[in-house]
Amino acid sequence: MTKILIVEDNELNRDMLRRRLERNGYAVECAVDGPQGIEMAIAGQPDIILMDVALGDMDGWEATLALRGDDRTQNIPVIALTAHALESDRLKSVEVGCVDFETKPVSLPDLIRKIELHAR
Repeated sequence: MTKILIVEDNELNRDMLRRRLERNGYAVECAVDGPQGIEMAIAGQPDIILMDVALGDMDGWEATLALRGDDRTQNIPVIALTAHALESDRLKSVEVGCVDFETKPVSLPDLIRKIELHAR
């Protein structure tokens, strides 16, 4: 079973995404901010991380850079989640090491396809 870590500070978005992914057979854990997401990634070693880019003190890009810089998490794929479909967001996501990008609200079929493509 594919283990997914969702790093999302909005409770409604986090819960909705969790429920939808669990109904599709994924094991899902959630973090509410970048530091907690990093800790949970190290401890839980998920197959893939869904990272909101607009987090509080440490945004999703900073958290992704921290994950890339740690030997324990550097190979965990990260899909950036953002409310904006701006080209600059896509470029920044690639620059920091995300394997893919999805706008919110997510299209579940598109997100599942990306998860299946990139999960280790």
